[in-house]
Amino acid sequence: MNIPSLISQMTLEEKAGLCSGADFWHTKAVERLGIPATMVSDGPHGLRKQDETGDHLGVNDSIEAVCFPAACATAASFDRALLTRMGEAIGDSCQHERLSVVLGPAVNIKRSPLCGRNFEYFSEDPYLTGEIAAAYIQGVQSRGVGTSIKHFAANNQEHRRMSSSSDVDERTLREIYFPGFEIPVKKARPWTVMCSYNRLNGVYASENPWLLTDVLRKEWGFDGYVMSDWGAVSDRVAGVAAGLDLEMPASGGVNDRKIVEAVKSGRLDEAKLDLACERILNIVYRAVENAKPDTPWDKEAQHLLSAEIAAECMVLLKNEGGLLPLSKGDPVAFIGEFAEKPRFQGGGSSHINSFKTTGALQAAEGLNVTYARGYDVQNDCATDAMIAEAVAAARAAKVAVVFAGLPDSYESEGYDRTHMRLPDCQVKLIEAVTAANPDTVVVLHNGSPVEMPWIGRVKAVLEAYLGGQAVGLATVRVLYGDANPSGHLAESFPLKLSDNPSYLFYGGEPRGTEYREGVFVGYRYYDKKELDVLFPFGHGLSYTTFEYSDLRLSADHIRDTDVLTVTCTVKNTGARPGKAVAQLYVGDVDGDVIRPLRELKGFEKIFLAPGESKEVAFTLDKRAFAYWNSAIHDWHVETGDFTIEIGASSRDLPLSAVVNVASTVDLPVRYDADSIFMDVMKTKRGREVMKPLLEVMNATFHPGEAESAASAEAISDDMTLAMLNYMPLRGILSFGGGNLPDGFLENIISQLNT
Repeated sequence: MNIPSLISQMTLEEKAGLCSGADFWHTKAVERLGIPATMVSDGPHGLRKQDETGDHLGVNDSIEAVCFPAACATAASFDRALLTRMGEAIGDSCQHERLSVVLGPAVNIKRSPLCGRNFEYFSEDPYLTGEIAAAYIQGVQSRGVGTSIKHFAANNQEHRRMSSSSDVDERTLREIYFPGFEIPVKKARPWTVMCSYNRLNGVYASENPWLLTDVLRKEWGFDGYVMSDWGAVSDRVAGVAAGLDLEMPASGGVNDRKIVEAVKSGRLDEAKLDLACERILNIVYRAVENAKPDTPWDKEAQHLLSAEIAAECMVLLKNEGGLLPLSKGDPVAFIGEFAEKPRFQGGGSSHINSFKTTGALQAAEGLNVTYARGYDVQNDCATDAMIAEAVAAARAAKVAVVFAGLPDSYESEGYDRTHMRLPDCQVKLIEAVTAANPDTVVVLHNGSPVEMPWIGRVKAVLEAYLGGQAVGLATVRVLYGDANPSGHLAESFPLKLSDNPSYLFYGGEPRGTEYREGVFVGYRYYDKKELDVLFPFGHGLSYTTFEYSDLRLSADHIRDTDVLTVTCTVKNTGARPGKAVAQLYVGDVDGDVIRPLRELKGFEKIFLAPGESKEVAFTLDKRAFAYWNSAIHDWHVETGDFTIEIGASSRDLPLSAVVNVASTVDLPVRYDADSIFMDVMKTKRGREVMKPLLEVMNATFHPGEAESAASAEAISDDMTLAMLNYMPLRGILSFGGGNLPDGFLENIISQLNT
């Protein structure tokens, strides 16, 4: 298809019209030229396909589909291959339903546990987010269907989400909030990108040329089209100029006419409109050429796949005394309404009309299990009768399993949480059950961390997250040992909300929110501050045990242009087969730039039979050691030592080594009279230039052997150096003893800057 030729035949009005939706879900057709319409659908963990009468937030029903685990769960798998399989399944369903693009994945960073949409986001860590997202995209797009990675960028709260400004410095954007997009754009090449509602540093994302053109396209090489989030457009003409190609949904022609008027008046270059049309049509025809409407969609098979994925994602947070796995012959009480009717997905645009669901009570059919409702989700209460029934069931059982979590009303797209607590009625239930039976397990259904004031009273906690429509089947498999839990937390669980680094500024004033914590998000903050947490980033237990050993680096000294290979051995030292998640962290030992103590830069999930050992290899390039230097607008490595740590979580790192990395880039430095001695003396050139000056300064403070013992004691060599460290160069005029020739200071500065 010769798209430039096709565009040359379009009228100005047709071009403008192509750049907005025909309705909620379709691009516009141009029948005169044979240009077809294509359909997009909400995702990302299943299809929420609606017809033309549908709505964005899911008030009206969508087709029956398969709800896979949400991103809060799938990120905990730490398993790229698993996400690719899930993407392939969703891609098949898209083909069956004649869809061109599925709207996802959502890769915004979990800045705070309060964000109402955290269940739809992967992690607090940008590297994990980017890698998992890339794997998902590769799976979907391998089926000839596009993805729309979202929401670009710094969309980290629902409060005032359509107008608030995320005020973030460039280093923080580059290190924390951009990599979740950058890695997939470069590695998986998503067909489309969805811009976010919010402003970024005062400018709406939908009309931000630095964001949509300079960074996304020129730096990262994105070549698809950018679409707006639904209703995210403020100034449509500015959006076209900035690089926003497709406005969704339909604008009723209002914004189309504004584009036409802007081109006619000369305010908008028609070439930019042509470019937007070209980007849209490239994807439209790619979808048409790859369409396979005869692709079968086996929902029952995908239901079982959803259960398999959910089991891989569950995180065993605590297992005191090895209470889990349960014995299938023992009497067990399932307590809590979520055992029968699990909460398995979040609210809003990602809500799937599941064709079936399997709760834990149903999955446990045939086992020695009794059930007590425990609480009423709809009315958020637990009556005395419900509590009494639960206590009786717990006393009669060998083990009590309480199914708890957050109701739909607690977390959803469109608003944020106000606290991290479970419903009071559920806390009351857990306390009553543990008093009746100390062998109590809690299974959690939630999309974001919760406080656990009862953690010391329960023997085991299984974090099931929002595990999709087959979560009950997966939960029973894990509880009874048919599946060995292998999930690891993709987010830190703080002890309380006020420990979170964004606590004082999250939500912000009416105009916007300041990201004052900078790069210290999640474990980067907790580890640097040495704060206790409930459960650390990367934490996850197993029914077996693993040993890490034999850490080896390919070199002890490298340049920042080299690639470092790191290997270690992981052994299953227990009696059950299981999967370990080897996590590699890098930390700058003594650099001048304030940086996190450690940052995740590699992970691998490996299956090991009892007694089996495997070697795991990681490769680290410049980015693994670099920080974003805003002065040069580029990634930079400070020469020095870096720690390489490997283990099972950010706070369980038995292996450690050090590598020295030499920078191949000299940072541009300009000295002036206000530059201090300490900074000048860091460089070889500085020390050479300053040598004669230091001799003058030393003579000033130590005028000769005849100095008194008292003066020598008053001003020691160490004190001289300490005072000089923080002295501006202009200080030599005051402390030079009057022996400096005219122009001496200017000459020194000139030599330093040569």
